[in-house]
Amino acid sequence: MATLHNRVSRKELKQKALQDTTPRTTLSFYCYFHIEDPASFRDTWYREMSKFFVLGRVYIAHEGVNAQISCPDEHIEDLRAIIESAPALKNLRLNKAVDEHRNSFYVLDIKVRNKIVADGIEDPLFSMQNKGKYVTADTFNEMVKDPNTMVIDMRNHYEYEVGRFRNAIEIPSDTFREQLPMAAEMFKAEKDRNIIMYCTGGIRCEKASAWMLHNGYKNVFHLEGGIIHYINKVREMQLDNNFIGKNFVFDERLGERITEDILSNCHICGASCDAHVNCANAACHLLFIQCDACRDKLSNCCSKECQEFVHLDLVEQKKRRQGIDKGRNIFNKSKKRMEELSKKKNSSL
Repeated sequence: MATLHNRVSRKELKQKALQDTTPRTTLSFYCYFHIEDPASFRDTWYREMSKFFVLGRVYIAHEGVNAQISCPDEHIEDLRAIIESAPALKNLRLNKAVDEHRNSFYVLDIKVRNKIVADGIEDPLFSMQNKGKYVTADTFNEMVKDPNTMVIDMRNHYEYEVGRFRNAIEIPSDTFREQLPMAAEMFKAEKDRNIIMYCTGGIRCEKASAWMLHNGYKNVFHLEGGIIHYINKVREMQLDNNFIGKNFVFDERLGERITEDILSNCHICGASCDAHVNCANAACHLLFIQCDACRDKLSNCCSKECQEFVHLDLVEQKKRRQGIDKGRNIFNKSKKRMEELSKKKNSSL
């Protein structure tokens, strides 16, 4: 019987992937549909995808599937056959990465979750059956010309910070579960206007559109395939592009360059920059924006304190890391986090 879990360390798997020169394509897909037995579904996909050296992250729940993966080019049709073995996934759109990079993933993780995207919704009357209308790239471009149309970004703050659609409205938060009630509350006076919601690949804005309709909004739309599909269609159909900056992605790349516009600044010195990095201190691992000069000055760390930590003996580092919960360390617009950022600047400059 084939193994259904990774039995090799992630460090070893990453090194192996870096040495592999096989042409690969980064793909993402999702679908809301009922899965009776997510655990069995998960094991089947893990077994089959492993045969073709698929790497990436896949979430499976009773409500459907959500995947971001890297597949050898020679096995894309094999992958499609695995996906379409589920009747609900026939002819499913596979979003191809905008800014291709062979090493987007180094391991295959397929996990069973309560939801394929954490939403915090507990209302038993909520249903994904009643969701907003799809908007294609060309229709989106036409609709945004109308002043009666609102464009709402359903991504986290750190995604919006580096790239977004022109005139898009941010819902300043760190998680999708925080955004949903905020969105329903923020636009109460706009319930009769056209609302277009968007996200990276479509999964969050599709659920958000259903939530808005559930809360009494009337004319709700969501961008088909999200930013990724929009950019691919813009290039394919030679349409005007309304997205500027960088599209944040949740893999090793941490971003796809869409336009040369730099919309954000280094969180350490304030220089124009949109390069996300994780602090080299494993006890911190903060996701933040850092310019090359600060990266060199701080040894890939977010502060002098973390820089000093990584230069400690490895045994001492491990000892000090015990019991530390990194959580989801990210920069956001909350007062507390901005105060922390200010302190880091003062201690790092």
